[in-house]
Amino acid sequence: MNGLRAVVVCLVIACAAVVAPAAAVSPGWSALPVPAATPPVTVSDLAARGPGEAWATGYEQAADGPRPMLYRWDGTAWSRDTGFPGAGEPGLLGKVQFVGEEVWIFHDRWGTAEILRRSAAGWSTVPLPQTLWTYQDFTAVAGAAWVVGEDDTGLKVLHYDGSRWTAQSTPDGVRYLMGITARTAADAWAWADTTTGAAVLRWDGTLWRDAKVPLPPDSNVHTILPEPSGRVTIGGSRYVDGAPRTYLTTWNGHTWRTTYPPLGDTSAEAMVRGPDGALWLPVRSDRAFQSKYARVDGSRTAFSYGPERTRAIDVKPRALARAGFSLLSFGTVEIYGSKPNLMSERLGG
Repeated sequence: MNGLRAVVVCLVIACAAVVAPAAAVSPGWSALPVPAATPPVTVSDLAARGPGEAWATGYEQAADGPRPMLYRWDGTAWSRDTGFPGAGEPGLLGKVQFVGEEVWIFHDRWGTAEILRRSAAGWSTVPLPQTLWTYQDFTAVAGAAWVVGEDDTGLKVLHYDGSRWTAQSTPDGVRYLMGITARTAADAWAWADTTTGAAVLRWDGTLWRDAKVPLPPDSNVHTILPEPSGRVTIGGSRYVDGAPRTYLTTWNGHTWRTTYPPLGDTSAEAMVRGPDGALWLPVRSDRAFQSKYARVDGSRTAFSYGPERTRAIDVKPRALARAGFSLLSFGTVEIYGSKPNLMSERLGG
């Protein structure tokens, strides 16, 4: 009987050895080639619709100033797109948004701003109704888009309903909007500097109101992630003894809860929800030749490194995006003896 039991145990172990590795292997980050730009380059944003389409924006340097920079991922490789209006003129590209089957990109044409729209028919533009001194942020969803910034009269919130632009007012005491995002045309979020400190505003389809989010004292907000499930995650930093400390404040449908993952003074601006359900964000690396990423899943925080890059002295992922079952990263790498140029990495496949 003991001999039979031993045989059964051995068979179980053998089966586990065959089945388990496929589930247990944790895929690492791999480098993706990116066509070079004119250094030094600046990366603005990265967005993906799925495994076969992603767009990255920013600007490179030219003799007459910055030039807009646009790259497309087709599921296999990165390529540069130079067919959009104003591609050869001074300016820069900002946030990328997917609206239905279209791609919308904020384009600052050296002071005069517009929204680039790419559909199956090609590129078109949506001009802004006025020129602002500064353009702080942009977001778009089906049926609505917002641009926030300032002119000589102060704060401006410009709203586009698909046919016309209108200016929206904000609650008393709001001095500046640092960013904006939206889940639907009737559910948008903005983070603001007010006379009493940082605050979160919410658009309900009619008015902007103070969302009454219990942010940590002496803090600021880097980003807000509203998700289709109703969950909302706010990332920012709080000053403790004169030094910033990253925090996450999450709405679970019933209450707000704040945690302090071991992220130091990491900016949460590039934070995304990964395909594994965890939060991912790039962090300052302790290795000059490798990027570093944090994975935050509830109370657990883990770190992973990108591939080793020969003679690199600074590897900086600037933006992350979920692309199907993988994560895409886009940023800059500085190789010894040269100025920063573009890099991209992928986790999963």
